[in-house]
Amino acid sequence: MTASPTIGVLALQGDVAEHTHMLRDLGARTARVLSADQLDTVDGLVIPGGESTTMSKLAVRYDLMKPLRERVADGMPVYGTCAGMIMLADRVLGGTADQETVGGIDMTVRRNAFGRQTESFETGVRIDGIGDDPFDAVFIRAPWVESVGPEVAVLGSVTGTDEAGRIVAVRQGGLMATSFHPELTGDTRIHRLFVDIVKGHA
Repeated sequence: MTASPTIGVLALQGDVAEHTHMLRDLGARTARVLSADQLDTVDGLVIPGGESTTMSKLAVRYDLMKPLRERVADGMPVYGTCAGMIMLADRVLGGTADQETVGGIDMTVRRNAFGRQTESFETGVRIDGIGDDPFDAVFIRAPWVESVGPEVAVLGSVTGTDEAGRIVAVRQGGLMATSFHPELTGDTRIHRLFVDIVKGHA
């Protein structure tokens, strides 16, 4: 892998600009991904937050769902935040009957588990692989992980809230997902971890 990988940001909706700026600050080349041809040009991909059912429908409409699944199956590193976490889940609770996911992480995710927009919050979460200092995690209509398979590493869980112990960060191979929005903070540690994953991908 080159020293400066090209990391795409799925540009169907969500914080595309914020993820792009953070990745560029870390030295990665970036690309907006809205087609299968654009997907073919990247070494890794970020799936941002948004509304997961809408994102699913747009991925189908743009003929991206099958190419996304194929790239994930081929081992492309992908990082999903909030709705992106749902898109990477093999199983979803609280979704619509026709909701599709890219899949790849052996986990069950519950949509909007932390509540409505008005119940958004911030809290410190310790994340394995980024150092000892807690990450100031921003949760907005966030999902949580109900359960994971044996190949999934739990990177972080909430503490000190009514939902203490809920899983909010996971990794399976080159796939990583968080319930929260690190792109809305000035802390680049989680994005740096993903850039390192992409650099190390053979």
